[in-house]
Amino acid sequence: MIPIRRLNPRLRRKLKAPLGFLIRGSVEETMQKLGRLVEEERPPMVISVGDVVSESMTGHGILPKVLVVDNKVMRQPIPPIPLDVGQTLHVKNPPGTLTDEALAVMREAVGKAHPTRVLVEGEEDLLTLVAVLCAPEGSLVVYGQPGEGIVVVKATEKSKRMVRSIVEAMETVSPKKG
Repeated sequence: MIPIRRLNPRLRRKLKAPLGFLIRGSVEETMQKLGRLVEEERPPMVISVGDVVSESMTGHGILPKVLVVDNKVMRQPIPPIPLDVGQTLHVKNPPGTLTDEALAVMREAVGKAHPTRVLVEGEEDLLTLVAVLCAPEGSLVVYGQPGEGIVVVKATEKSKRMVRSIVEAMETVSPKKG
């Protein structure tokens, strides 16, 4: 297993573009559209990545099976989202990286029977990639696109292949010894 993968500048630019369907609008508008989409699609699982989108979803009655958060917005600490989840799993994931630990914890969260919070020490943004890879076929992974709205990625063979190619293109680095 590869210990840590890090974004390079080319991939960082590529990931500025939405990985899936961009729903533009205010929080109210995006949550209404997302709610309708979830009703129509009836996905096996909904995963939210990011504190703002997770809180917006839960506040509008859209309850993700897995919430990936770091208790920060724009790198500033915020109070944890008040939500009764079955379990909170903890993972360290330094900014701009994906760790094997993040992959293992996401797999564990997706496999739980109850709603699970994944609390990231570091940065949660890139766990969107891991969420798409781990999500059951047909699931929806939702994350925020700052200043624009939300992005919904449907876990399909095609989206998983695209995400896998991004992860495989990341630079492999050795973890620092403690």
